[in-house]
Amino acid sequence: MQLRYVFSELGQGLRRNLSMHIAVVLTLFVSLTLVGLGVLLNQQADKAAEHWGNQLQITVWLCKNHDDNPACTGEVTDAQKAAIEKVVDSNPEVASYHTESKEQAFEKVKELLGPDKFEGPNPAATAADMPQSVWIQLKDPNQYQGITSAVVGLDGVSGIRDMRAVLKPIYGSINALQWGALGTAAFLVFAALLLVGNTIRLAAFARRKEIGIMRLVGASTIYIALPFLLEALVTALIGVALAAGALGAFMYFGIHQRAGDQLKFMPWIGMPEYLVAVVGVAILGPVLTLLPTLVLTRKYLKV
Repeated sequence: MQLRYVFSELGQGLRRNLSMHIAVVLTLFVSLTLVGLGVLLNQQADKAAEHWGNQLQITVWLCKNHDDNPACTGEVTDAQKAAIEKVVDSNPEVASYHTESKEQAFEKVKELLGPDKFEGPNPAATAADMPQSVWIQLKDPNQYQGITSAVVGLDGVSGIRDMRAVLKPIYGSINALQWGALGTAAFLVFAALLLVGNTIRLAAFARRKEIGIMRLVGASTIYIALPFLLEALVTALIGVALAAGALGAFMYFGIHQRAGDQLKFMPWIGMPEYLVAVVGVAILGPVLTLLPTLVLTRKYLKV
């Protein structure tokens, strides 16, 4: 009987303040979608940095057999590689560095272009076709002339790639979208909190007689507040579901159908990154509704 009353009050509360609940759901939907987009874009930037490096990195390609650079007479030797690493390690502009083997480079290429192109009797390339490389992390992106001049011309060096020129426009666009989405989301999250507070206030005012009677008969605090909490949870779940659907549509139509097919020079986020964003949204949604509801029910119900 008690649970029946709670769910009856839940239905009446949702119907009584339908327009307010719809406003909360729509605000949550938009704000959570933008938060999810910010998470996805942040993961996209990390994925691109993992594959291509970042604006603080310089990549030194080492010689390989049949290299296009005429200065390379064959595969880089262990002695040449050790000498290159010594020069890199002693340079004051270098924060850190790591080497990448042929096999590691080959795995990156397969991930980017698809493993099917490298299978069968006549693969497009093998691990032996990949160059070894040294990935240098700079202390300051504007201080790079010293390390580049020190490395260029060393035996075993085929070429140098400066990631600043390559990645600056890409990261600039991603960062602008990311911070724009998160900034707008923060504003809408604040609006959602205000809407939730106003909804709880109106709901408590509309039920003031019932609440007074429940206090007189000794109803517990949680029993009085439970319908309000369930209302907040329902609106949060609807907002989370709509946001998850919008993020799924963005992943399918924006990433897989457009960017993934047309811009194959860089890796793109997939299902694991989408699930991370959905989990984040699923946690944030109830927090945005349940926490203010808990605070405001204590204030307006005076329990």
